[in-house]
Parts: sequence; C-alpha cells; structure tokens
Amino acid sequence: MRSGQPPAMRVVITGATGNAGSALVRRLAAEPRVDEIIGIARRLPAWEVDKTSWRVADVSRDRLEPLLDGADAVVHLAWLIQPSRDEATTWATNVDGSRRVFAAAAASRVGALVYASSVGAYAPGPKDRLVGESHPVTGIPTSFYSRHKAIVEAEVMALQDTHPELRVAWLRPGLIFQRDAASGIRRLFAGPLLPSPLLRRGLVPVIPRHPRLRVQGIHADDVADAYRRVILDQTASGPYNVAADPVLDGPAVARLLGARTVPVPRAALRGAAAASWRARLQPTSPGWVDLGLGAPLMDCGRAHGELGWRPRRTAAEAFLELFDGMRERAGLPTPPLDPSTGGPGRVREVLTGVGGQSR
Repeated sequence: MRSGQPPAMRVVITGATGNAGSALVRRLAAEPRVDEIIGIARRLPAWEVDKTSWRVADVSRDRLEPLLDGADAVVHLAWLIQPSRDEATTWATNVDGSRRVFAAAAASRVGALVYASSVGAYAPGPKDRLVGESHPVTGIPTSFYSRHKAIVEAEVMALQDTHPELRVAWLRPGLIFQRDAASGIRRLFAGPLLPSPLLRRGLVPVIPRHPRLRVQGIHADDVADAYRRVILDQTASGPYNVAADPVLDGPAVARLLGARTVPVPRAALRGAAAASWRARLQPTSPGWVDLGLGAPLMDCGRAHGELGWRPRRTAAEAFLELFDGMRERAGLPTPPLDPSTGGPGRVREVLTGVGGQSR
C-alpha cells in the first residue's frame, strides 16, 4: 500500500441478493477502496461476484455479531414486502430484524452503519413541490411497508444518539428499478396472473390518471452509487433523499408506453386494489395505493451537495428498463430475483395464496 493511500475496506451487506443489494454488490466489487464484501442472505445464491463471499443468515433470528465482526461498514438492506397477508412475518424481519442488526453493529464496533429507508417513511406530503429530509417521518398509517419504515427510522435515529462512536447514515430512495430485478418485482407486486403479452410498449391500453398519483423513480445502479459514496465518505451521516427526474405520473407513463390515460378517482383506485387483493388475484395490498397517493416528492439537494451524487439515468429510462425486463423475464441467479421462480413457482403461488408467500 502506498503511503497516504486509505486502507481497503471490508463491507457487510444484509439483503445482498435483492434489488438494491445486487446493484450495490456489483458497484462495490468495482470499487478499488473495497477489498472484501460479505453478502448476507436467507438463501445462498448461485451468483459469483468478485471480492464477494456469501453467508446464510436470517436477521430475524440468527446470531449476527460474528458476521459483522471486523466490518468497516455494515449496509442493512434486508426487508420483506411479502407475504402481504402476514404482518407478523414481515414485522419479524423488517422491525425486529432491523433492531437486531443495529444492536449487533453497535456491539461489534463496526465503523459505520448505513440503512436502507425509503420515501415510504415520510408522512403524507405535497405532490406539487419537493420536500427535504426535515419533512415528518411518520409514515402512511394504512401501509404496513410505510409503518415499518417509519418505525425503523425512529430506531436508527435513536442509535445515532445512543452510540455517537458509530457513524450512522441512511438513504430514502424513490421506487428502485433495474432490468435484473424484473422477475422479482413482478412476483412481489403483480403476481402470477399478469399476462406477459400485455407487457409490451404500445399494447398497454390505458394508464390511470389521478392528480396525486405522482411518484419518483431511480435506477438501482444510481442508488448503489449513493450507498457507495455514503460508505466511503467518513463525514456522511443522517438521511439523504435519492431520486431521479422526471416525476412519473399517469401522463408520463402513458407517453412512455404509447397508452392513453383515463381519470380514476381515489376511491376507485383503492377499491380495485382492495377487491383484487382480497380475491387473491394479485399480491399488492390497498395500502400501496395509499402510499403512492400520499408520499411526497423529494428534494435530493443534500445528496447532490454533500455526496457529489447525481443519477446517471433518468427515472423514465429506469422504468422502461424494468418494464421491458418484466416481459423478457429478466433476473439474476439469486432467490429473490431468479426468473426460474416462474413456471412451477407461479403455480405454487396460486395454490398457496397470491401474496401469501415470502420471497
């Protein structure tokens, strides 16, 4: 090592085989200042990446301290979106599991803890202007995902206060898109009954339009770059909003897909989601509609100014990459993203109840 060169880092990632986790593993594997990556997942992937070794552990029950020992940074990404019909299971991983990771990081005296929060942690906010990181983080009460994110944000803020020796930072991304996550996202949010022939530009007939159905997206590689910057910047702490332009609303998505828009009232949007979810036709509970309509649009100025971070792809490009990947059954050889979970796996999902299985 040359004199004055910073020491190489050992980074541990929970949830390393999912959407954001897979992108972060790739990004850190290409980072000269990182020489070792430990990927923690509930199931061992058939995926080999430079500098990366895998450990099987469930954050909700397994002992974590030995896995974090000697880490310069721990990135906590492990999170369950399904089973949407069993909040006890999602709570065990999302809330209790996060608490266990935070406690293990403090006990192991790691250098930094970086947590994956979300725009979903925010209280309802405006859709006609941007909010900064000071916007209230109390969640959308009817969304279990949002409630869990808000609760865990309170935990990570408390950790920052009780363990000042531990550098703590967290990201609040918008919707995260990438081609490699297409099969996994399809299973999580659309379920096994979505006809693949419809997933083609020009064949989608209509897109719903509502003045509050406006969301922000971002490519997974750009999220990974933001995490990389937070890991490497020893001054980075606290929350950072990360999202790309443009805002995705009904007219914007319709233009991308060559579809037309139809105005749909909030009650109809929520009613359709609730009825199809109760009928087990799709796995997305109606709280996701409330989240989409309620979550504010974020100002990412802090990440731009302090981290020097800028997205390299637009939200429109990221969305189209995901959309095309869903039609083509794109994925990675990791359990959450593996396209081979289609076919027989989709039959099992129907038989066990759409939205009733953890992925």
